[in-house]
Amino acid sequence: MHAYTAGSAHAVHEDHLKGVLSRGGLADFAVLSDDLFAVPAERIGDLTVAATAVGGVLVHDAAGFAR
Repeated sequence: MHAYTAGSAHAVHEDHLKGVLSRGGLADFAVLSDDLFAVPAERIGDLTVAATAVGGVLVHDAAGFAR
C-alpha cells in the first residue's frame, strides 16, 4: 500500500502534496466496504467502493450523498 501511495508521490517529487492525507494536501481517496488490511487476500476482489473523494470533494457515494 505504501508503494502505491506515499512511495509513488515520493518518486515523482510530489510527496509534499500527495501520498498521505494531510492538511493542504490533495485529498483523493476511496472508502472501501471492508478493511483492506484485515480481509483475506482472496476476498480483496469482493470489496466494493463505498465512497470516493477527488481533491477533497465527494464525487461518489454508494449511499447517495455525493453532490
